[in-house]
Amino acid sequence: MDKKRVRQIKDQFDLAVHSDATAKVEFWYARELMFLLGYERWENFDKAISRAADSCETSGIEVSDHFREVTKMIETGKGAHRSVKDYMLTRYACYLIAQNGDPKKEEVAFAQSYFAVQTRKQELIEERIALIERTEARGRLRESEKRLSQNIYERGVDDAGFGRIRSKGDQALFGGHTTIEMKARLGVKENRPLADFLPTLTIAAKNLATEMTNYNVEEKDLQGERTITGEHVQNNLSVREMLNQRGIKPEELPPSEDIKKLERRVKVQEKKLASQAGKLPEPENGINAEGK
Repeated sequence: MDKKRVRQIKDQFDLAVHSDATAKVEFWYARELMFLLGYERWENFDKAISRAADSCETSGIEVSDHFREVTKMIETGKGAHRSVKDYMLTRYACYLIAQNGDPKKEEVAFAQSYFAVQTRKQELIEERIALIERTEARGRLRESEKRLSQNIYERGVDDAGFGRIRSKGDQALFGGHTTIEMKARLGVKENRPLADFLPTLTIAAKNLATEMTNYNVEEKDLQGERTITGEHVQNNLSVREMLNQRGIKPEELPPSEDIKKLERRVKVQEKKLASQAGKLPEPENGINAEGK
């Protein structure tokens, strides 16, 4: 997600923030958040809130501290009004709701980082978005390689053969450099996967080549290590050629931080989120559905 788009979405989310000086807590109203997350029907969003509240309870956190049902008056036309159900939601509640959403939607992907970071500074939100994009790309590569391993096992290739196929693919993608040589270039320990230290772009490139191999192995029912190796090498060469046309050489890109450290950092942030988000004020503090 580029910086301009992040800024546009961030401005919309910032306008929806409410606060309570006494309780020192920021909160959002569900009916305002609904549209920011791309939901059109309240019934669907209400279900998402229920799932998030269940997640909160499962974590052993008091649901009422973060989810508060309130009543709001809305205009129905010709001056008539009626009451509707709404919720006050802490940052932690909003985060849980976003986690239950579809990350393919830009708004949801943004919200997962926006509500996880205890600040509205754009650079920190951008940093976490980039972090999440990298961990998600790594997860997709794990799944595509797992599928490839299964595909070739069913076609008479053992684990050692899978390792050789993957290594030949790396050599094609990295301009003749083997996996071991790339680990040495990037300072990666021999017992760690190379992909854990690759930038998001390279992880995505490896995943694309692997998915192409999976597709052709399945569609053409390719058999044997030699045939599948040739297919995987050709797909990695094709991806490399595409990158080269844009002036990108995968072997020259600098390493990224160990993805295991990033994953641990995300988990630490998420554990702190509930307590740092504060608690909703008690009803007697005088806040009604209009936030007054």
